[in-house]
Amino acid sequence: MTISPARQAAFSILLRVEEESAYAAELLHSSLLDPLSSADRGLAMEIVMGVLRWRSVLDQSIARLSFTPFRRLDLEVLTALRIGAYQKQFLTRVPSHAAVNETVELVKQARKTSAAGLVNAVMRKMKRGFEPETAAAADVDYLASSLAHPKWLAGKWVERLGWDRARAICEYDQRVPQTALRVASAADEQALAQEGVRLERGALLASARIVTVGDVASTEALRRGSVAIQDEGSQLVAALVGPGKKILDCCAAPGGKTASLATRLPEAEIFAAELHPHRARLLRRMAPQENVQVITADATSLPFRDAVFDRVLADVPCSGTGTLARNPEIKWRLRAEDLHELQARQAAILGAALRHVASGGRLVYSTCSLEREENEQVVAACVQRNATVRLVPVKEELLLLRQAGELVWPDVDGLIEGDFLRTLPGVHPCDGFFAAIFERN
Repeated sequence: MTISPARQAAFSILLRVEEESAYAAELLHSSLLDPLSSADRGLAMEIVMGVLRWRSVLDQSIARLSFTPFRRLDLEVLTALRIGAYQKQFLTRVPSHAAVNETVELVKQARKTSAAGLVNAVMRKMKRGFEPETAAAADVDYLASSLAHPKWLAGKWVERLGWDRARAICEYDQRVPQTALRVASAADEQALAQEGVRLERGALLASARIVTVGDVASTEALRRGSVAIQDEGSQLVAALVGPGKKILDCCAAPGGKTASLATRLPEAEIFAAELHPHRARLLRRMAPQENVQVITADATSLPFRDAVFDRVLADVPCSGTGTLARNPEIKWRLRAEDLHELQARQAAILGAALRHVASGGRLVYSTCSLEREENEQVVAACVQRNATVRLVPVKEELLLLRQAGELVWPDVDGLIEGDFLRTLPGVHPCDGFFAAIFERN
């Protein structure tokens, strides 16, 4: 039996996500899917992201039905079973026999023929459809078992944000998020319309666009870089940087915020730093504007000596817990102890970046994390150590963006937590972002 190209591609990508700690979104937008038809590409994406979003739920079903202990299942066998289980439980439009037969064939092709009988038995016993449990009030077990989130992480959110917001975040993470675009000109919008892509104005920012119809991934505008996929929360963080003539982006890859800055400030001189050479090359492709200079360097030891900038963006590496709808594999990799290791790195980057802020200049510290360890705690420690900077209440900048007609979200106060920007998935129409603004005295 021949395996469909979509399932074959999904199997290969999911194996790489597990074996190489690769990110599914990067693989799904690489050349791996180029040979596939539009329909097969869509199915492969749906299977990969669905398996990663619902992995713990799928594993519960597999463990319950398997006569081999779950921990003894080879990765290839487990990956095939997850693909088959996702189709039977969540893609009920896929015929049951197709889900069963192709799952068995995936195992055989992976040279795990001895497990074919096990896989066949598990798949045939698995029920069609998924019925989540009814949520009890503030029941963290519900978020773990029915909304497929690690219990320790969901528990942190319930404790800090309350049950309603924690549940909203988990529900958002399990849905396919809207595709938001950064568009440079009206001509690009017209070009997208000619290729069948329909847009509406963003919910947060007047300059952002939301795709309502069409496949923007296959458009010429996206390929040449005049249009970019970028979450509205990410665009809002870039807008908070404000006007400047000389700008430093410390941790710039993959380049969305750098390109946003370059589009907003075409007269500014922008230096974008990235530690890893291969990601610096990606940054150059994502931010092709002439006013951007890409530098391969460590953010804690930038090659500028005493050079200073009137605006600095420190969008630091983080856990990414605000982006689980787009990067669901993160929730299965992250451990509580990782947050403290990340915090140390973030504090070092912030301290180094502040040394390059000119007198009267500003620095925006940002993450796409929901965790206090990476956000408020890093900021508080920095303020305590550094008497030459002050925190600027983010509401001041949001009101300026509102007055300029750029910020269109009606509830400005709802975007604020203390002095900081805080967006929450499921509460706001975007991923989860945090931002603090420092000003050099």
